[in-house]
Amino acid sequence: MRAMARIFYSMAGEGRGHATRVRVIVEALRAQHRFTLFAPGHAHEILAPIYKDSPVRVVHIPGLEFSYNRKRQVDLLRTGWKAACFGARLPWLKARMAEEIRRERPDLCIVDFEAALPRAAKACGVPFVSFDHQHFLTFNDLSTLPRELRRRAQFMGQVVKHFYRGQVASIVSSFYAPPLRPGLENVTQVGVLLRDEILRAVPERRGHLTAYFRRFSTGRELEALRAGANGREIRVYGLGEKPADGPLRFMPMDEKMFIADLSAGEGLITTAGNQLVGEALYLGKPVLAMPEPRNWEQAINAHFLQECGAGAGADMERLTPAEVEAFIGKLDQYRAKIDRDRVSGNGPALKILRACLPRETTATSEPAAVALRHA
Repeated sequence: MRAMARIFYSMAGEGRGHATRVRVIVEALRAQHRFTLFAPGHAHEILAPIYKDSPVRVVHIPGLEFSYNRKRQVDLLRTGWKAACFGARLPWLKARMAEEIRRERPDLCIVDFEAALPRAAKACGVPFVSFDHQHFLTFNDLSTLPRELRRRAQFMGQVVKHFYRGQVASIVSSFYAPPLRPGLENVTQVGVLLRDEILRAVPERRGHLTAYFRRFSTGRELEALRAGANGREIRVYGLGEKPADGPLRFMPMDEKMFIADLSAGEGLITTAGNQLVGEALYLGKPVLAMPEPRNWEQAINAHFLQECGAGAGADMERLTPAEVEAFIGKLDQYRAKIDRDRVSGNGPALKILRACLPRETTATSEPAAVALRHA
């Protein structure tokens, strides 16, 4: 038996993937352990209402975020400026979290690509586990990437490498699994973390396609979808409810309705975020992935989606009706390549995290790193 542990869990705030991953872990372990979540941006917006009036404590913190220009591209200059401003506040945030650690005395910290908690944990002598998607940039062999994308990955990998270090274990969550680089210790690849709503969904095929746009539409991809649908209804989420436009049906952003349409559709057309692509593949749905402009991490995701044969990639700003038609025409071919068992990472991830938690008595417990090797 394990004693009830206190767990601090911090995360990045961009997109839904980080919050979704955190929620899966919290829901699996909250009956046995106590959680304090440190969440910025979108992650706080998602998690705070869910855990209001519950034993799970959600604390808002500042975090890194992307900026977008008028062309709806990632604005590298403004994003860099925001990162610099965040870096200037990092010592203050580290000190704030160290105070929390000294007061609450957590047994373990888990970090989903957030920079302050691991620094505070190290300063206070508390072990921490790295659990995110971004560390694939440092742990995986990316030699199959095209030259320009490989160069971008090398640059981003240097940033990720210095984000934090000293973790007792690293878990990389991704819908794809290129080989790990040789010589790594305590690094494990798992699939995406799947919410109960996805696990309970019953996949069907009712003829329509589902589309999701996280922030915006350039307009061009909607024209391409309309012209290339070949009579298929496309249910579009993320852009708000409005009148139908040919085969396009603009749906309200209702999570239950979206999951129902995703699980009953023929495939998904979306940006190339790791979490949603993984959820679609788990439901057996091929994906047409369009990386957000200048979002190189998404571009890498789209590359590996194509490499595993479970979908196609396209340039969001240059999407053509022919590419949409080609994706629809190959749905059966893509579907045959999907490995649903590989996509689910819940079991392996929880096994590793449980190995890092304290035993009921210290006399019989193994150090976290030793326990991990036996997990």
